[in-house]
Amino acid sequence: MTLFEDLKWRGLIKDISSPDLEEKLNKGGMTFYIGTDPTADSLHIGHLSSFLISKRLKDAGHHPLLLVGGATGRIGDPRPTEERAMKSIEEINKNIEGLTKQVKDLFGFEIVNNYDWSKDINFIDFLRDYGKFFNINYMLDKDIIRRRLDTGITYTEFSYMIMQAMDFLYLYQNRDCVMQVAGSDQWGNITAGIDLIKKKLGKEAYGFTMPLVTTKDGVKFGKSEGNALWLDKNKTSPYKIYQYLLNSEDEKVIDYLKVFTFLSREEIEKLEESLKKEPHLRLAQKALAKEVVIFLHGEEEYEKAVRLTEALFSNDFGNLKASEIEEIFSKDLVRDIDSALNLVDLLINMNIASSKREAREFVNGNAISVNGNKVNDVDLVIDDKYFIDNKYVIIKRGKKNYYIGRKK
Repeated sequence: MTLFEDLKWRGLIKDISSPDLEEKLNKGGMTFYIGTDPTADSLHIGHLSSFLISKRLKDAGHHPLLLVGGATGRIGDPRPTEERAMKSIEEINKNIEGLTKQVKDLFGFEIVNNYDWSKDINFIDFLRDYGKFFNINYMLDKDIIRRRLDTGITYTEFSYMIMQAMDFLYLYQNRDCVMQVAGSDQWGNITAGIDLIKKKLGKEAYGFTMPLVTTKDGVKFGKSEGNALWLDKNKTSPYKIYQYLLNSEDEKVIDYLKVFTFLSREEIEKLEESLKKEPHLRLAQKALAKEVVIFLHGEEEYEKAVRLTEALFSNDFGNLKASEIEEIFSKDLVRDIDSALNLVDLLINMNIASSKREAREFVNGNAISVNGNKVNDVDLVIDDKYFIDNKYVIIKRGKKNYYIGRKK
């Protein structure tokens, strides 16, 4: 299977700028770029698909450049509904530093910063050398611009397309970069750059996009309760990434395996067969979670994520460390408590029960576990020996309701 055939099979190609691109991709040797603005100091899992495509291209003999938008990040690309808030220069620079280190460590890509070639262009030169090549009607016809016309779009946002086209032109002239790769929402910006290169230089450049990865309901992949899942393990633990992927929908998990792993077609088709015949084993989800966590964080963090998952599943928390409990459970579940509290009083203090009568009913009805062990003694005192790592006690009511007590 050729590179292009593999990308098509994996569902990684949506738009291509020229039919010639298939042969060029299969041949190798192209310098291409993928861009990201420094809106945060880490990539999140929503970025991962396009960065993995870039790694596939690198492994096939192409040369990737990561463009970090030190200039475009000061402007902000148009959002579908409203203008982005401006970030301070200090925050942008901090984010660039974080992204640069992360991408070098994970992918080994060469980094370029568009601020380096944009900072000395004055406004008159911008209009004369670039603005005159952009027809307003052409720009208005781009999807991301058209969607904002009813709500309003500022000149700053409107200029973003020209700045991104300038990047492609600069890299074409100075780095022999002939292709741009991005998500499908960037197609208008990619073609603007291709057109600028053709108008100014009379040369042909190329681009292709990949579909945005979503859940079966059309929500962007990686959005968990409105929060991004970060690739930086200090922002999102490998355990949380593992859990998110382990809970992938049956309807989408094969698509995710194609996009987010380097498993072969034969391996993925075998997992697809297992999903049809024995979905309860969740082998596809386990393979997805394993491959991604190992790629991002290594074997040791994967094994730790599996161990924490098994502890939660088996309700066996006695051998965990305080830091591991913090990985498993949300901070929202934690309550500060005194040690040496009677169990009934503890249930009330932690808002597990609304009254002593209800608390006794829970205990007598075998509905309460302490650190994974059922308790039915209403006179039990939760003293120091119950605090794991001398810090946390884990209370469970029923099958799924967890509450974490932290020693004051």
